[in-house]
Amino acid sequence: MDKYQEIANWLYGELKKQGYLYQEEAVDGIVEKFGEEFVYENENGNLAIDRKVLKRFREITGNSVVWVRSEKMWRFREKGDSEGRMQD
Repeated sequence: MDKYQEIANWLYGELKKQGYLYQEEAVDGIVEKFGEEFVYENENGNLAIDRKVLKRFREITGNSVVWVRSEKMWRFREKGDSEGRMQD
């Protein structure tokens, strides 16, 4: 298993524990457990998760998880969510 998959699995585990996962908490956990090389500063000046990690995370979670843009967090899909991964 490569490191990107290991981190994606960890993210999914954290999501399952709480039912949601804020990006800021995820970034902090990744830096602490896996190192700074798996995060980067995005165009808004915020730390973000490496795209390879996010790709593997999407593969694990499929359609069962949504990204809530306004909250900057992932959570499990709920009845009434719009189609697609992105929710407002």
